[in-house]
Amino acid sequence: MEINWAELGFDYMKLPYRFIAHFKNGAWDSGQLTEDEFLHIHEGSTALHYGQQCFEGLKAYGRKDGKINLFRPDQNSARLNRSARRLLMPEVPEELFLTAIKQVVLANREFVPPYGTGATLYLRPLLIGVGPNIGVHAAPEYIFTVFCMPVGAYFKGGLTPTNFIVSDYDRAAPKGTGAAKVGGNYAASLLPGEEAKARNFSDCIYLDPETHTKIEEVGSANFFGITQDEQFVTPKSPSILPSITKYSLLFLAKERLGLETLEEDVPINNLARFKEAGACGTAAVISPIGGIQYEDKFHVFYSESEVGPVTQKLYDELTGIQFGDKPAPTGWIITVD
Repeated sequence: MEINWAELGFDYMKLPYRFIAHFKNGAWDSGQLTEDEFLHIHEGSTALHYGQQCFEGLKAYGRKDGKINLFRPDQNSARLNRSARRLLMPEVPEELFLTAIKQVVLANREFVPPYGTGATLYLRPLLIGVGPNIGVHAAPEYIFTVFCMPVGAYFKGGLTPTNFIVSDYDRAAPKGTGAAKVGGNYAASLLPGEEAKARNFSDCIYLDPETHTKIEEVGSANFFGITQDEQFVTPKSPSILPSITKYSLLFLAKERLGLETLEEDVPINNLARFKEAGACGTAAVISPIGGIQYEDKFHVFYSESEVGPVTQKLYDELTGIQFGDKPAPTGWIITVD
């Protein structure tokens, strides 16, 4: 298989190997690599009927010296288990999670994009409820699997500002599953996302479901803004998925760039507070926001065509750590040979 690393989008690609483990009779088996890309599950599986499933997303990064970096996979393990607890699914032990990730990366090593291409190997851990069931209760059995594929930029254009529109739809309900990485949250976002794209926006921005006055998420990514007085601000809400990228940026903004960092309410009617803004997440990394359409007003931040200087510094610092070009805070990087 020949791959043009520079032309990769964010699309599925069948690679030779994936990992699968089964939970039966109250325990996980040790799991194994398989070449079968299909999951064979019972028609009564709760994942199909009642949405009892959750997933993660993380990346492997090809280094200059030929080794491979994993970025904070322990945090993905912890978040998967928080999602699992919310949906009454068994937790996946961190050791099993990390073993699965490492085995999948090494088994598909030839598909890890070379250093310097800007592409990465995207990994998708998935936990689903399976087995014969029709009542609304937790499944008797579960499958944990991890597959992967090389990917390029999530938003077309990479680190180029794009525009977003505020949606009237709610992404999640108060005290619902907004903080869990579950498929239902994403299914609910398909229609508003398509409506945004039909109006030539990259995606939509969701406001808090209770008052519709505060920014919560940008499509499937977290929001951040850089204020006029050099503060890094990101929304705080129990409905937001806690992005590993966002919390990494909060740390880097404070410790590496010397910015004051704040997690707090971000009113949609005070966008002028920010000189730069962006969306962040594992898939998006950092996507600069050129402007936001809210009702009949379009607010432009730094520029619709140029990346702001603070956003650029954050991107360089984060990706430098991920690809092994900059020193990483303790525990952030696991190197796979």
